[in-house]
Amino acid sequence: MPRRVVLAALLLLGATACAPARLRLPTGEGSPFPEYAQAWRQATGGCRDVRSLTAELSISGRAGRQKLRGHVLAGLASPDRLRLEAAAPFGPPVFILVADGDRSTLLLPRDNRVLRGERPAAILDALIGLSLGPSDLLAILSGCVVPGGEAAGGRAYPPDWARIDLAGGATAYIQRAGGSGWQVRAGQRSGLGVDYEPGGNGLPASVRLVTEGSAGAGTDVRIALSQVAVGQALGPDVFAVRVPADAVPITLAELRQAGPVGEK
Repeated sequence: MPRRVVLAALLLLGATACAPARLRLPTGEGSPFPEYAQAWRQATGGCRDVRSLTAELSISGRAGRQKLRGHVLAGLASPDRLRLEAAAPFGPPVFILVADGDRSTLLLPRDNRVLRGERPAAILDALIGLSLGPSDLLAILSGCVVPGGEAAGGRAYPPDWARIDLAGGATAYIQRAGGSGWQVRAGQRSGLGVDYEPGGNGLPASVRLVTEGSAGAGTDVRIALSQVAVGQALGPDVFAVRVPADAVPITLAELRQAGPVGEK
């Protein structure tokens, strides 16, 4: 099997059904919402102070025209530390990606290849078409849309929706959920749409990430979270990987070409 076909199959572990319609959000100008800052604080009460998160991620959807399905063990911690380990039905993991700051290591155990020193956002973009760094991924998976998002304004959409404009240009949509108060249901940041399915303890049960692209080049990925734990101390060994001495280097360009949005 050609080398690039092996790499292109990184997350192609099964077929996926057609994507359901996205969450329907309010439109129009809305009405004044003086309580926007208080509502945003309430909506982000479960995620605002999350400094570490571990979870099992069930990934499905597509990147470009390539269907994706896989299970990933994730560990994230502030500031900018990440570990993603893509499980396989049997044998070694499909890949292990670790990062601390702007530098990362991607190990492909089944291919005995390694990519070192690239930005984690660039590697994730090559793997699944999502350019997200560790702090971005932590904020999204915990339910806050962006790291350190501060409310800069807001509009109300009666009876139970509001739009929160965040410092830096991102937007969040929150919904009043009966006695549980405001919940974050969606967001928009730098060309990335985020839809949330609320879960327990103020954290999402699933996240849908959508980017638009010409000629079907966008990404539409649903990430279901389980076994979620926050606030755990994650030592430096979590964000390191032992690379075999005979591992063959791979370049980011090769990974991009072989990945789901590259040329096959």
